[in-house]
Amino acid sequence: MGRADARRAQRRGARRAAKSGGIRRLFTWKKMLGTFFGFCLLIMGAFVALYMYVDIPKANALAERQSNVYQYSDGTLLTRTGDGGVNRQIVDLAEVPKKVQHTFVAAENKTFYDDEGIDLKGTTRGILNTLSGKGKQGGSTITQQYVKNYYLTQDPTISRKLKELVISLKVDSKKSKDFILAGYINTAYYGRGASGIQAAAQAYYGVDAKDLNVSQGAYLASVLQAPSQYDWQSATPTGKKLVKDRWGYTLDNMVEMHWLDQAERDKLQFPVPDKPKPAKGMEGQTGYLVEAANKELEKQGVTAEMRQAGGWTFTLNIDKKRQKELEKSVDRQLESKLDRKNNKVDATVQAGATSVDPKTGAVVALYGGVDYVKHYYSNATRQDYQPASTFKPLVLASALENESKTQDGDLIGVNTRYDGTSKRPVVGSDTPFAPENEDDRSYGDVTVQTAMNKSINSVFAQMVVDVGPPAVKKTALELGVPDKNFPERPAITLGTMNASTWDMAGAYATLDNHGKKVTPFIVKSAKHRDRTVEPVEGIGSQVISRKSADTVTSALTGVVDSGSGQAADTSAYEAAGKTGTSENNKSAWFAAYTPELTTVVALFGESPKEGGGQVSLTGTANSGRANGGGFPAQIWADYTLGALGGGSSAQFDLEDVERGEVTVPTTPPTTPSQSASTDTTPSQSPDMPSQSPSDSPSQSPSQSPEAPPSQSPDVPPPSQSPGLPGDGLSSGRPGHDSSNNNPLSQ
Repeated sequence: MGRADARRAQRRGARRAAKSGGIRRLFTWKKMLGTFFGFCLLIMGAFVALYMYVDIPKANALAERQSNVYQYSDGTLLTRTGDGGVNRQIVDLAEVPKKVQHTFVAAENKTFYDDEGIDLKGTTRGILNTLSGKGKQGGSTITQQYVKNYYLTQDPTISRKLKELVISLKVDSKKSKDFILAGYINTAYYGRGASGIQAAAQAYYGVDAKDLNVSQGAYLASVLQAPSQYDWQSATPTGKKLVKDRWGYTLDNMVEMHWLDQAERDKLQFPVPDKPKPAKGMEGQTGYLVEAANKELEKQGVTAEMRQAGGWTFTLNIDKKRQKELEKSVDRQLESKLDRKNNKVDATVQAGATSVDPKTGAVVALYGGVDYVKHYYSNATRQDYQPASTFKPLVLASALENESKTQDGDLIGVNTRYDGTSKRPVVGSDTPFAPENEDDRSYGDVTVQTAMNKSINSVFAQMVVDVGPPAVKKTALELGVPDKNFPERPAITLGTMNASTWDMAGAYATLDNHGKKVTPFIVKSAKHRDRTVEPVEGIGSQVISRKSADTVTSALTGVVDSGSGQAADTSAYEAAGKTGTSENNKSAWFAAYTPELTTVVALFGESPKEGGGQVSLTGTANSGRANGGGFPAQIWADYTLGALGGGSSAQFDLEDVERGEVTVPTTPPTTPSQSASTDTTPSQSPDMPSQSPSDSPSQSPSQSPEAPPSQSPDVPPPSQSPGLPGDGLSSGRPGHDSSNNNPLSQ
């Protein structure tokens, strides 16, 4: 190499050295450290600015949505309803067992009680566990997850994550750990459509959150990681292994945190969840029960808007056992005998019933129709049909209460005598009225007791005039009959106003309760996290005297024992009641009670055509006239026997019965026609006589009920004589066999 080449090489080396030294001078460790700290300060400043800028927001709409829970009287679930289909019921943390609370902390965030709401180390660990296939073990703290569920959204964006961190710090500094934990377990989604621990406990184990054990709690805490993957009943073998491992991991962490003894841990077995059940909706009788409850709640100030916000627990007075008994009785005694598809009359039949505890007013069972989703109009509470002759006991009650007298000046009581001639014009009324008795049958001189047993229209029409229609109306309203289309004229004796089975159950329960007002109510309690609503007061003041009420009860026992209500007669309980069949056979009623239970059953003829309309029930189940002593009485008897657990020894406690002696029959009648039900109103205008239905058993108007020489006209036939309703009981249930017990078949 020449000198020139050496000089060029030397210059090139110098340049390289100079360049290298410049880089070293530019990237010294001091400058790099300063840059790092500067970057950190910049990040910290930005975070501080973000912290100052971001406030704790209001809860998102979804987080605050809850279902409303409707329960039977014993607390078991009837149904859930709510806005947006969210199945959630928020519960206080105190309602969740302590060990169950700890399962969530052990599964998700062991440092929860000590951290400040965020955990960067845990976030990193969660990512690594997920990437390594060890299952989703959350990297966020419980506080972060609560903030995400309650305040934010599930969007996986950087801005949402930054807000989550900031809000978590603020929430942790302002709220207690118990508040945060309660919020977390109440907002988390557990699968099976369940949001919140209460809904999850019901969905997976059929219990309330307060009744969860530690093993079940550990499963629910575990399933939160992947609800669809970890649901045991639908999980793959891999999913089952992962959730079972996480369940064990949760319990082991509890031992580590001294929340669970090792010995107890070793005894625990994996709690296999129940099979999923379809969500209960409004089908069957459920919708009718909910509708009746909501109507009552409206009157109590719980509006539709308040219910839509959710979070209510409504406990109804409905007794689960009695409700099922009522449904079964309607099916056995009516629906099983109808041919709704091929028989035009059967297609029109609608059944309704209300059953009340006369000592409290609680509605313990209700039947609204075949199915709420098929027939939305509740037959239990509808007020568009007439209660017919079930109104006659109220006429007697008014006569007794007002100490009314006949046109001859005799004080009216059950032994007072009246002329029972059919089409007899009433005396002393400005409004002409001459009602026809059923089958145009005349009875001559009879007592009020006999008239009640046989539902003699002419007797009670005159009694209304003797008492005065305004006075009768006043008594009826006080007993609970609604002031709806209620005329003040003699025809009211035939029940020509409108009323529901609910209304009449209240009136008859008041008689059952010795004249002390009974207001049926269905809502036992209405509770929300923010308020509690007091239920309706079921028992009120004395609206008629005890002696008046007890006298009516005494008279009505004769109807069941010896009159038109014999289909309900049985030795299994003592009962008092009245049949009723409205104009043109459009409705048929049986209203009756025992010392422990008051129930009103009715059938309504409703056209299935668009717009509906009332039609005749004649021909129902090919049984002629569907009067109150037929299907309604049979349903009543079947239900009452089951509702009373097979019977009851309770007796009516009747005191100071005014003129209330009832003659006990000793001689059976010689002809079945004498026991024919006579509870119907005329087939035309209630104020005008009409022709009796052609399908009814007939008897000459001139034929006297005293036909058997040995029997007084005031002596009703015995309840168990051959060929009469109430005879031929089957399976211990009155009216079980329609061929033996249906008065229409006699």
